[in-house]
Amino acid sequence: MAQPHSLLVVDDDTAMREMLASLFREKGYPVEEAASADEALERAREVEFDAVLSDVRMPGRSGVELVGELRRFRPGVPVVLMTAFGSVDAAVDAMRAGAFDYITKPFEPEAVMVTLERALEHRELEEENRRLRRAVATSTSLGDLRGESPALAEIVAMIKKVAGGSSSVLITGESGTGKEVVARTLHYQGARKDAPFVPINCTALPEGLLESELFGHVRGAFTGAHTSKRGLFEKANGGTLFLDEIGDMGPALQGKLLRVLQDREIRPVGGNSSVKVDVRIVAATNKELDKEMEAGRFREDLYYRLNVIPIHIPPLRERPEDIPTLVKVFLRRHADGEGRGISPEAVRHLAAQPWRGNARELENYIERALALSDSPQIGLADLHVGEHEAPPAAASLDAGVREAADAGLTLRELEERYTDMILQRTGGNKLRAAKILGIDRKTLYRRAERRRAVET
Repeated sequence: MAQPHSLLVVDDDTAMREMLASLFREKGYPVEEAASADEALERAREVEFDAVLSDVRMPGRSGVELVGELRRFRPGVPVVLMTAFGSVDAAVDAMRAGAFDYITKPFEPEAVMVTLERALEHRELEEENRRLRRAVATSTSLGDLRGESPALAEIVAMIKKVAGGSSSVLITGESGTGKEVVARTLHYQGARKDAPFVPINCTALPEGLLESELFGHVRGAFTGAHTSKRGLFEKANGGTLFLDEIGDMGPALQGKLLRVLQDREIRPVGGNSSVKVDVRIVAATNKELDKEMEAGRFREDLYYRLNVIPIHIPPLRERPEDIPTLVKVFLRRHADGEGRGISPEAVRHLAAQPWRGNARELENYIERALALSDSPQIGLADLHVGEHEAPPAAASLDAGVREAADAGLTLRELEERYTDMILQRTGGNKLRAAKILGIDRKTLYRRAERRRAVET
């Protein structure tokens, strides 16, 4: 069962060590402490921590030496170093040793949390890349691109043809058709498969923050920039950067992205020097970019830079032959190894539905049917026949929201009640509940810990 990220804090200063450990525990992280590098190495040999935060200057081995030793037997664990001697030499030594980042004392607790959370995100990204590489290596097909339609066969043939190159790819299609699946398959079937695949949704962040995420920033570039930060272009160096929903990127950032594609170098926000990068760009959008260009919302020159290799994914309603195969894929994915099946009549019913949300809607539907059905085989009765002809229970949903508002429930209270309801529906199965809620199990466990802390 998934657990919250575990941390190791290393500092010979007892007050500093206990303050940091207390800060992280308040955020829900399990924390262990070590007063020296030797003690930290002893603990790290017994337990694989998700991240380590260490002082640089300590009796005996230094924090930099600790990083070097950890790299030998825990190479995937990111280490953040703390130093009161914020010189360039100290930073260079730390990075050369393999540290993820460093922060200088004195620092604000928020700055420590931001840096540490970035380190944890980096570890998760690397683990996801390793998992996907293993999955692709052992798969007999191209990832999740499975089906019987001629349209899908054309997409698979195109991927095989262009995966080994470095030309930019533009994937178009409605939301939920599997654009990121195509992007990942392109990466893991190509020559860059051993380098990072780094995805980002261009609609998820404001333009200023998106620029910092893509290009990085130097310390002091803006309010809150307590440390320098590598951007996603640098993190994806040698690999693939997937720009999802590129059609929603603002005009100013479009111009900066165009320059990166032309010059193959990036300049961090607030920086004075450029950094060369070798990154394959795969972009995706559910918008019609020709209309966006006519309206002046998308740059024509950027479009032609991105659209070197176009791949269009038709909606699921135009390729119903793929639905039975996808149903089997989603059943295996969400049945938790229970070997549950589905009747031929149920498959035929599903294949006849319009699936306006495409493969994503179909997957969510199969997941829900598995969670709410107790039978070993899903039948027509488990599918709530006819609910796709009209949006189910829209009026009652609105009424429920209005009742919550009339009762003065906070968002947290509403979240907790809904989470309890889903847990009841799944019989306490946290994995299924987390999937239905659209969160990972770690988040579900953290919410439960937060509630227990409040109740006590």
